[in-house]
Amino acid sequence: MEELKMVNIVRAYCWLLHWLMRAVGLRPYTVEIEPGTVIRFWVPCDAASNHKPVVVLLHGFCGDGIINWQCQVGALTRDYAVYVPDLLFFGGSVTDKAERSPEFQAECLAAGLGKLGVEKCAMVGFSYGGFVALKMAEMYAEMVECVVLSGAVVAVTESIISRAVEGIGFSSCSEMLLPTSVEGLKFLLSIAAHRNLSLPNRFYADFLQAMYSNRKERAELLEALVICYEEINIPKFQQRIHILWGEDDKVFKVEFAQKMKEKMGNNVTFEAIKNAGHLVHLERPWVYNKCLKQFLTCVLPLPEDKETNMGMQGNGKD
Repeated sequence: MEELKMVNIVRAYCWLLHWLMRAVGLRPYTVEIEPGTVIRFWVPCDAASNHKPVVVLLHGFCGDGIINWQCQVGALTRDYAVYVPDLLFFGGSVTDKAERSPEFQAECLAAGLGKLGVEKCAMVGFSYGGFVALKMAEMYAEMVECVVLSGAVVAVTESIISRAVEGIGFSSCSEMLLPTSVEGLKFLLSIAAHRNLSLPNRFYADFLQAMYSNRKERAELLEALVICYEEINIPKFQQRIHILWGEDDKVFKVEFAQKMKEKMGNNVTFEAIKNAGHLVHLERPWVYNKCLKQFLTCVLPLPEDKETNMGMQGNGKD
């Protein structure tokens, strides 16, 4: 019984998720970008022979790629080659470089995808992953064919951060996104979700232990996100961008997303999902997945031999 009590239930759940990822045809793979910098991906087992359009899922600030996108991977693998990276200082991805900017994350991600043989892809970014997805679209327009954006803005200014965090009782972005106590994590998730989560304290304690490593570096990532108002320059994106938002997002309110859509130009579309907050893809995964696939189908042509590809599965090893 004592041994059972010592098991971290969040880590145990992650092991189950990893088994499920393998069951739908993904395997873990670590790419060395350069000495001292590595990115951990989940990639298709049959990547070498897979001719499906590529979709890259970029996670938010709380948790790694698989935890964030657990409800989307299985829904997408039938029609798409799904890649799920852990961004630097999340999961198994690290660097010994001092750079912390979204541009550096984008550079490393692009290099990693290039080493995996990805030439074209759709980027789906949630929260922090959305910032990186937009940087990828800006910096690597030849690689990124389209972007789906949830819970992220095109540029984070000090005033935006102030409105977001102070309006819900925090003094800084780090205080909000890097909780150190069970009560702090409970409060964060109560803000991020549309409905109150009723989970035992044991879950929150185990989540803090399993998902909040590299705190110093993650705080630096947050600092590197913020720019001065004078430096804002909204890029002219060549790609189609679809903003897919939770109607009850308390972090970045839906009105903010609508205004952002207007400023970003004619290539941008907007869609709100009812009864969902910041964690829209986890709270209403069936609705989110339907909206996501509808957009991807419009932008990325599926191969003619789709029926053949539907049955392709592989058995990769670490």
